[in-house]
Amino acid sequence: MSDTFIGVDLGGTNARAGWVTEGEIVNIESERIDSLKSEQEVIDVLMDLIGSHSHDGVKGIGIGVPSVVDTELGVVYDVQNLPGWEEVSLASLVTDRYNLPVKVNNDANCLALGEYHFGKGKPFESLIGLNIGTGFAGGIIINGKLYEGHNCGAGEFGSIPFKDTILEHYCGGLYFEREHRRTGEKLAQKAEKGDIRAMAAFREFGRYLGFALKSILYNYDPEAIILGGSVSKSYPYFKNAMMEELDDFSFQKTLDNLTIEVSENEHIAILGAAALCLGNH
Repeated sequence: MSDTFIGVDLGGTNARAGWVTEGEIVNIESERIDSLKSEQEVIDVLMDLIGSHSHDGVKGIGIGVPSVVDTELGVVYDVQNLPGWEEVSLASLVTDRYNLPVKVNNDANCLALGEYHFGKGKPFESLIGLNIGTGFAGGIIINGKLYEGHNCGAGEFGSIPFKDTILEHYCGGLYFEREHRRTGEKLAQKAEKGDIRAMAAFREFGRYLGFALKSILYNYDPEAIILGGSVSKSYPYFKNAMMEELDDFSFQKTLDNLTIEVSENEHIAILGAAALCLGNH
């Protein structure tokens, strides 16, 4: 990636934009997203973030969103955790404002692309990049290419029905607030100090995540699964329970050949969003 691009990562609680050149993020600006903001207010935040970077020499803008996307037209549908985002022609809006080519894709796809091109996924030709943040979704790389599905909906594991609701409520950051009335960050701070209840919450979370990983393995059999997103930072607290849940997986050879990694770059989705502009994913 010798050219310069702007990569944007729109999440359920934060929006971030980075100036990317030579495969490195030169500068990052971020803004918290209030879920009560209107569609236009969130768009204004995105526009301001993009506008905060110099556009001299910029060849394009890539944007990752927590949603399904018409990747040809850059239209975003039914954004999760952002009320009112039912159909937004995001690429056109940004192009009209900044007169640059714009590519839009799912944020978990951007995470997977970022890991594949620049991170822990570089040694592998097939991988799942799991975005464990506010929600729970995955990007799928098969034979070195991003698999989006017909409607850019592949990898939406969090929307699978599970127990009384959906898998996301047990395998994403929402689990901690839903079940334990604390944010994952607060519980991690308590777990670091040896708090028994906090550690038990992460063990329970690990079992649910292990169950989800088994489903992913049965369906995709990747070389590697790379965990990203804010909750992945607490990996030491749920790793053992997650691995124990995998013990009854039917195909031991699959587990023997599987690599599970945790992303080392908290801004990898920004790099992946910028990589959308390369057009070879």
